[in-house]
Amino acid sequence: MSQLYVVVLAVIVVALLAVAIYRTSQVKTKADYLVAGRSLPAMVLVLTLLTSWIGAGSLFAGAENAYKNGFAALWQPAGGWLGLLLIYFIAPRARKFAQFTLPDLLEARYNQTARVLGTIAILFAYVGITSYQFKGGGNVLHLIFPDTVTPELGAYLIAAFVIVTTALAGMSSVAYMDVAIGSLVTVICIIATPYLFFKAGGWAGLHAALPPSHFQILGNLTLVRALEFLVPTLLLMLGNQVMYQKFFSAKSENAARISVVGWILGTLLLETLIVAIAVIGSALYPTGEVARQPYEIIPYTARHGLPAFMGAVLLGAVFAKVISTASNYLFSPASNLIEDVFVRYMAPKASNKQILIVSRLAVVLLGCWALYQAIYAQSILQKMLYAYTIYSAALTPVVLAAFYSKRVTAWGAVAAIASGTVVTLVWDMEAVRRFFPPILAARDAIFPALAAAVISMVVVSLFTPKPAPEQLAKFAD
Repeated sequence: MSQLYVVVLAVIVVALLAVAIYRTSQVKTKADYLVAGRSLPAMVLVLTLLTSWIGAGSLFAGAENAYKNGFAALWQPAGGWLGLLLIYFIAPRARKFAQFTLPDLLEARYNQTARVLGTIAILFAYVGITSYQFKGGGNVLHLIFPDTVTPELGAYLIAAFVIVTTALAGMSSVAYMDVAIGSLVTVICIIATPYLFFKAGGWAGLHAALPPSHFQILGNLTLVRALEFLVPTLLLMLGNQVMYQKFFSAKSENAARISVVGWILGTLLLETLIVAIAVIGSALYPTGEVARQPYEIIPYTARHGLPAFMGAVLLGAVFAKVISTASNYLFSPASNLIEDVFVRYMAPKASNKQILIVSRLAVVLLGCWALYQAIYAQSILQKMLYAYTIYSAALTPVVLAAFYSKRVTAWGAVAAIASGTVVTLVWDMEAVRRFFPPILAARDAIFPALAAAVISMVVVSLFTPKPAPEQLAKFAD
C-alpha cells in the first residue's frame, strides 16, 4: 500500500512542479509575477479562489472542530459563506481599482501610514496561516509514512517544496497549480463522502455512534463560542488580500464577478463535505491515535476507511490542498514586501529583473519564518484563530469602509489598524490576561479586537477632516 501512496504523491508533485516551471517561462514583468499579467479567466479564478480558501484551516482545524462538536463545526465555514454573498458586489469594484496589493488600496483611499500598518498586519497574519499549512502537511506525510517521516521532517519537506514552486513564477504559478488541485479535491470528496457515509451505517449508524449534540445547531458550543468561529472567518473573507489579488489578476470586471458565483457554489459544497467526512470519521474512529490528535481525522480516515486507491487519492488531494494554500498565503505577504516596501521606499526605479530577484528572495525569507512558527506551533486551530483575528480586526473594517463609506478618514483607518493589531497581539499574553475578570479571560480576542478597531475608526473619523473628493473617486460606483 505504501508504494501506491508514493506513486500518487509523486504524480502530484511532478505535475505541480511542471506547472510551476512552465509558468516561470511566461513571467517577464512585475505584473506577470504579482498579478499574472491581469489575464486570469473566470474559470481559473473560480478554482484558484476555491483552492486558496480551503486549506489546512478547513482540513485540519475545521476537521478537529467537527470531530469534537459534530455538524456544529459548520459555524466556522458559514462565516465564509456569508462573506461571499457580500463579495459578489465587491469583486468588480476591486478589479476596477486594479492595483497589486491591499496596502496599495489603503494608501489610495487613506494615507501612507495606513499602508505601512496594513503591511505589518498582513505579514503577521499570513505568515501565521502559512505556518499551519506547513504543520498540517507535515502531519499528512507522517500519516502516510509513519516509520520514515516525522511530523517535523514532513513540515520541512512541505516548506521546501512550497518555497521553491512559489518563488518560481509567483501568482501565475499559484493560480494554475490551483486549477489542478481544486479539480482533484472536489472530485475525490464527492466520491469519498457517500462511501464513508454508508460504511458508517448511514444516518442510523451515525446517530448510534455519536452523541445527540453532534447533530444539533450549536452542538457543544455556546452561541458566543459559535460566533467566535463564524466572525473571524467572515471578516477574513471580506478583507482577504489573497482574494483581492486574484480579482486584480482577472481579465475583466465581469470575470471577477462571475468567478464569485462559482466560488460560492464550490465553497458550500466542498466545506460541507469536509465537515461531513470528519464527523463520519469520528463515528468510525472514536478512540486511538486520532482521538488524541483529532485534527488528523480526515487523512486518518482516508488511510484507514477508504479502499486503497481512493484513500491514496484523498490523501494526495489533502497534501496538494495544503501546498496550494501555503503557496497562496506565502506569496501574498511576499508581494507586500516587494510592492509596499522595496519598490515603494527602497528602489522605486528598480527594473523588472531586479524586482523578480528580490521577490523570490522575499518568498524564501518569509517561508523560513513560517517554517520556524510551524515547528513550534502547538495547535493548528488556535494558530488559525490567532491569524484570522489579526486580519479580521485590523484590516477588514477599513477595507470595507474604503468601498462603502465616504466619512471614514485616513487617521480613523490608521487608528483602527493599530488598535485591532495591538489588542490581538496582547490579548493572549499571560501577563495581561491575569488582570482580566474570568468572563473575559475565557474568550478569544476577536470581539475585543474588533470592537477596539471599529470604535477607534468611528471616533477618530468624527474628529478629523473628511476625505478629499479625489481620494473617494476611485472607489465610487
